[in-house]
Amino acid sequence: MRDRFEYFIIGTITGVVIGVVIGILFAPASGAKTRRRLANEAARAADVARVVAERAEQAAELITGRVDHYLGRDEEAAWRRVREIREGVGHYTRAQTAE
Repeated sequence: MRDRFEYFIIGTITGVVIGVVIGILFAPASGAKTRRRLANEAARAADVARVVAERAEQAAELITGRVDHYLGRDEEAAWRRVREIREGVGHYTRAQTAE
């Protein structure tokens, strides 16, 4: 899942950069207008990158919480099983010494 998201981010950034370069190459406007447009596009790209980064951070926090939750459940089950085994060994030992 993480690899897909990383590829998505890389693809998005690459697409923005390619779009800006193509826009410069085929711009019918003057240099001043083109620079202004580039500045606006760069600001828009920065906003998109910021939103994507925030969403990635939220997704990472959510996934981390879920993993911790499930690992905690597994750990609890493992300790419960260890206690059961210890009790079983204790019962067996007491039964053997009683004979």
